Amino acid sequence: MTHRALELLQLNSPSFIMDIGCGSGLSGEILSSVSPVDGGPHIWVGMDISASMLDIAVQKDVEGDLLLGDIGQGIPFRAGSFDAAVSISAIQWLCNAESSEVNPQGRLSRFFNGLYASLRRGGRAVCQFYPKNDAQRSLISSAAIKAGFGAGILEDDPGTKNSKLYLVLTAGGGEGQGDIIGVVKNMSDVEIQDGRRNFRTAGKKGYRRSNKSEIIRKKEQMERRGKVTKASSKYTGRSRRRTVF
Repeated sequence: MTHRALELLQLNSPSFIMDIGCGSGLSGEILSSVSPVDGGPHIWVGMDISASMLDIAVQKDVEGDLLLGDIGQGIPFRAGSFDAAVSISAIQWLCNAESSEVNPQGRLSRFFNGLYASLRRGGRAVCQFYPKNDAQRSLISSAAIKAGFGAGILEDDPGTKNSKLYLVLTAGGGEGQGDIIGVVKNMSDVEIQDGRRNFRTAGKKGYRRSNKSEIIRKKEQMERRGKVTKASSKYTGRSRRRTVF
């Protein structure tokens, strides 16, 4: 799965990678062993909530640095630190609510907002995960999109017991860079099903978001990224009357 994630990351040179939910360092060992011919070796930092798993990684003397932390509380790295990120079988646990005080939406929001900030613009993340159902799958992908990512889901071996989902994310970087179609279009074993067709058709029929709702949406997106915005009021988005002298 880590090899598949690397294929989707499309890294052509040694990169600084975050391993989310690194466990005992299995993915990290693969990142460190990538040959120069394939764009490696990569430098990596692993983050995991389990101290016992990180202790195993330390005993194995893995080459990456390790951080004990809960990704549901955010990603505590400087903005733009990483070229890419990889996660294997970890992010679905953010949807679990062990008590009434745990809010899966809040944990997903903090994780994806922190991940978006920690990646350089144009950086990519690939998260392999096992959602319990379609609702959980939608919850995860929606949280990533709200954080500002260009996002898409790739499914290997659909309809079989070996089915695996990969959430492919791109942090900005220019026109077309956030589209998963651009990531997988040259892969011969991939069938593309674009679920955005209905939205494009609706746009051609004259669907248009109001100016006010668009402005409020952009303000909320900026606030999630830690930027200060002016408070909205009844005048937000209202066209000003033109005066001619």
